[in-house]
Amino acid sequence: MKTNKMIGAILIIAGLLMGYLAYNKISESTQSVNLLGLKIEASNESGKSEGYMFLGLAVVLFGGGIYTLNKSK
Repeated sequence: MKTNKMIGAILIIAGLLMGYLAYNKISESTQSVNLLGLKIEASNESGKSEGYMFLGLAVVLFGGGIYTLNKSK
């Protein structure tokens, strides 16, 4: 019982950290510059897709942690 709670807590923490990293990866993949009133945007599509994959993994880890905690009760 106690190990299930520990594993659930570790999964939740890992999901939150992975979500934070995914958010940073997605936001770093898009840059914009204002030059003489002209807005220029550049984006890294492969970085964005990698960030979205990290975000999906974060949701799975977080959901697995919640499920494990609820199952152990």
